Amino acid sequence: MEKNKILILVLTSIGCLLPICLSAFVYNKLPEQLVMQWNFEGKPNWYANKAIGAFGLPGFFMVVNIITNIFFLYKSTKRKNMSKAMQIFTMWLMPFISLIIMPLFLFKNLGLDVPIKMIVLGLVGILLIFIGSYMPKIGQNNFIGIKIMWTLKDNENWDKTHKLAGVLWIVCGMLLLITAFLPLENIIGIIIIISILLVMITLPVIYSFILHKKSKTY
Repeated sequence: MEKNKILILVLTSIGCLLPICLSAFVYNKLPEQLVMQWNFEGKPNWYANKAIGAFGLPGFFMVVNIITNIFFLYKSTKRKNMSKAMQIFTMWLMPFISLIIMPLFLFKNLGLDVPIKMIVLGLVGILLIFIGSYMPKIGQNNFIGIKIMWTLKDNENWDKTHKLAGVLWIVCGMLLLITAFLPLENIIGIIIIISILLVMITLPVIYSFILHKKSKTY
């Protein structure tokens, strides 16, 4: 691995672990059992020992970061087809998630009124808009994009599918941003969010399959 890649791996791993400083600062104020997951109504449905939550989560993000960078991004045979912006985004995604999620997680467990649903949906919406804007620029690769057999075998199929996916992801990202600020609770909110995600995932796959079938008829 080149020296600059090793440096990026070290820096991104440090970024994932930075929230440990905040965890150590508030550790004595945290309850013995931390809420690890909240349902759509904001009610706890999973607890864990506070050491696991405060220090284990950043460690988990670091491990995922290492695996992502080494075994997928750096080893990807078609990584050069990814734009520079998408490569940087991929390399720094886990540190970004850790630096955002961990403070929210800790403050929520400290009893502060943190609007988890609004923040998470808002961040996901922004990420989808960002990724969607770069979708049409992503060349064939085996790491990011609509990676199904029809797109990976046919460059034209890949390009057309990702042009459609780019538009859909931007639109769905905007819808999630709007949803984040709506007072949707219970099953209605879940149905709306799942519907948005299903549209952005399934329509490009169906479109790619149609293109594949059409190419077989000529």
